[in-house]
Amino acid sequence: MDHKTSLTQHVNAPADKVWAVISDIPGSAATLSGIDSIQMLSDGPYGEGTRWKETRTMMGRSETVEMWVSQADPPRSTTVKAVQGRADYTTRFALVDRDGGTDLTLTFGAEILNPSRMSKLAMALLGKLGMRITRKALAKDLAEIAARAESL
Repeated sequence: MDHKTSLTQHVNAPADKVWAVISDIPGSAATLSGIDSIQMLSDGPYGEGTRWKETRTMMGRSETVEMWVSQADPPRSTTVKAVQGRADYTTRFALVDRDGGTDLTLTFGAEILNPSRMSKLAMALLGKLGMRITRKALAKDLAEIAARAESL
């Protein structure tokens, strides 16, 4: 059982500037209002294997999730993974040149690992609401990434 959503934001900046923003994990708490803090767990430049802990407040609850880069193809695409409890999260950013700027598409997916009957029922009942809240947060992230890239 999984849930997936995809959003695209046009950014009036070239792909390398958009990439600079999305790959700046230490600076992401300053760029994205939804992130409370970042704790880097690995050294070196952004790439496959880069790990960090990200703390966000959603629906009034602060949650810290360990995240890592599972794929990076600068400045075209990157995939970030996280596992929390029984949920496996995948966030993919794809950058495509268009009209002198960049279309930034964010695809977010959540998959429940070994779902119990109760978790299937909860996802059926709460999944749509949860994804609506998630989409709203992701749209805000995209707008803030665009604003930052356009200011570089």
